[in-house]
Amino acid sequence: MKKSTARKVPRDQPNRKRAKAPRVAKEKAPSTFPGVVGIGASAGGLDAFSRLLHNLERDTGLAYVLVQHLSPEHESSLPELLGRAATIPVTQAQDGMVMEADHVYVIPPAKTMTVTDGHIRLVRRPKGRGLHLPIDTFLQSLAEVHGAGAIGVILSGAGSDGSRGVVAIKQAGGITFAQDSASAKHPNMPEAAVDTDSVDFVLTPEEIAVQLGKIGKYFAQTGEHPALPDETTADDKEIGAILKLLLRRTGVDFSQYRRGTVRRRILRRMLVNRLEKRSDYLASLTSNSGELELLYNDLLIGVTSFFRDPQVFDELRALVFPSIVESRTNGDPLRIWVAGCSGGEESYSIAIALFEFLEENGLEMPVQMFGTDLSDVAIARARAGLYPESIAEQVSPERLRRFFIPDRGGYRIAKFVRDVCIFSRQNIARDPPFSRLDLVSCRNVLIYFEQGLQRKIFPTFHYALKPHGMLLLGTAESPGAASDLFEPISKRHKIYRRRERSHDFRDLDFVNYTPSGPVATTSSSQKRAVPLRST
Repeated sequence: MKKSTARKVPRDQPNRKRAKAPRVAKEKAPSTFPGVVGIGASAGGLDAFSRLLHNLERDTGLAYVLVQHLSPEHESSLPELLGRAATIPVTQAQDGMVMEADHVYVIPPAKTMTVTDGHIRLVRRPKGRGLHLPIDTFLQSLAEVHGAGAIGVILSGAGSDGSRGVVAIKQAGGITFAQDSASAKHPNMPEAAVDTDSVDFVLTPEEIAVQLGKIGKYFAQTGEHPALPDETTADDKEIGAILKLLLRRTGVDFSQYRRGTVRRRILRRMLVNRLEKRSDYLASLTSNSGELELLYNDLLIGVTSFFRDPQVFDELRALVFPSIVESRTNGDPLRIWVAGCSGGEESYSIAIALFEFLEENGLEMPVQMFGTDLSDVAIARARAGLYPESIAEQVSPERLRRFFIPDRGGYRIAKFVRDVCIFSRQNIARDPPFSRLDLVSCRNVLIYFEQGLQRKIFPTFHYALKPHGMLLLGTAESPGAASDLFEPISKRHKIYRRRERSHDFRDLDFVNYTPSGPVATTSSSQKRAVPLRST
């Protein structure tokens, strides 16, 4: 790995020393350092970030970007104030600026900030009173661009900005921090991040600074960017042994998951534990069942959102819902299964869209929505149906009013929607499926499976669906070799209809299959389209 050539601040230089004139890139230049730390703060953030900077080592080899909630109407003195506490140069960011290691870049007022490869990008903040979430925006771009080299820190602040960003960073294989409540003047923002179950460290600002120094040294010692897998060691014995431990503990065979993904997740846990060799990490797993559970949860982290890919939901309303309603037998409920439901957003989104469709067409019929996932943590979140206020970026005000209830600074799914949704733990590669289904949604799950495992799952979906039932996949997924089981209805939006074909039970890899499948109890609220008001 090419080392950074960034100028270090001499130890006898005063702390308030400002950065040299910013360097604005004319051409795209790749990062020459392994990690970028995105730090989000709001009310009380100046104190927290000053404490962090004051305790930060001068040569971590990381670049730091602060996204603070600022008034768009006034100039900011934040760089000057932070420069008095910092051990490294602090400057206000400019569009196109090339980030350097051991430098701090502060968002200017009235701007939205993202990153490209080694560059800062600034655009004017949209006018209006809509929800503005600059921390989420920055951290999500950081995760997308820097992958496992992304580090997210959420400090003191009100609201929940940053909670979606830490989820994106953890999904990308990065490291996440949140300030502990006792040391935060306003703990709402770090607590919202912690509630996502995507935060690795909950510490004081001083302790976060120490850990960042250790991470920077780890990157320097390993000599490689953590986002770049070494395929030459993809089949080493340590990884095989780790997967066997997971299989014995959880019953899940991760050897059939894409090896690159598995390796990056293991590397991430090694980084969190500051272990350089997989053999050392394997030894820690054999004596620490808690770490084995953390690795398991890391491997299952899913990224989802409400009404993800809105055009897909337009197609559901135009093509899928009319078809499944028309083919329904009198008295039968509409039955939908979301496989790999993560925190429940996909299940609730489909349920809401279906309720809207039924009401618009003057229809009343029972609905049964099943959501399954391997993660007990995700299932618990889905059942609770409580989400941060940042979902207002994904959900229209009308839908928030009709299908959500304000709760604990966020939004909870209305009870009449939760009543039709049943969530449970399930392994789609092994466990019996639901049956007599009208629609199966399995989006962005199969991309993590090897081809052999994918071939086992499509017959299961085919068996679970009614004749002419529908299958919805992710944008990068298709039935592939199972095209004899499903015909495309919308290739662009990955919607398929079940083909008629007699089953060869050798295609079905589950055991003890119950033909009737799990059936939800239909409550009175399930028998109507949309109540006149939420309850």
